[in-house]
Amino acid sequence: MQLYRLDASAAQISGVLGVDAGDDPWTGGYVTPGRPAPVIAPDSRGGPRRYLRPKLWGVPPPPQGTQPVATVRNLTSPFWIGTLRHPELRCLIPATSFAVWSGAAGAKRRRWASVSGRPIFAFAGIQRQTEDWPGFALLTTDPNGLLERLAPGAMPLILHAEDHERWLTADWRDAVHLVTPFPSHLMTVDDTYPYP
Repeated sequence: MQLYRLDASAAQISGVLGVDAGDDPWTGGYVTPGRPAPVIAPDSRGGPRRYLRPKLWGVPPPPQGTQPVATVRNLTSPFWIGTLRHPELRCLIPATSFAVWSGAAGAKRRRWASVSGRPIFAFAGIQRQTEDWPGFALLTTDPNGLLERLAPGAMPLILHAEDHERWLTADWRDAVHLVTPFPSHLMTVDDTYPYP
């Protein structure tokens, strides 16, 4: 997945997800790797408040890599496990839908997947901060039955609303149990994007 949409303003995200928007300038739109987007991060001082923070989609690559990493799949990799074990380095990535490419090679078409009844939902993510690169990456997992039929491979790790706080605070031995496909019956896939 290399494209998602967040068609809500920072204020709307704040209202739906109960976070402090601060001065985040987000007004809505699409996100691709290398572009900025808001993520929900824990209080850096360890407090209970959650903040919307603008970051770039993509984190610095492993030592042998050359391109920023937008998605994380191998959760046992030594490169990722150190980050995942620290709750303060996990984040939530708000979204309204994400692109799914389906069809035969050379004739693929883009569809939009979303969560039924939740105009704004959240992917599980990690964040890494270097001096000049405040980035995030989203986690992926096996596709559910709906997406497996359309685009086999992987799907973003969508969290149930009641699991947001657990993702941000739990010990990794507990949080890893959230890494599971989001149920098909709670999702919809549209051929056209429902917004202008």
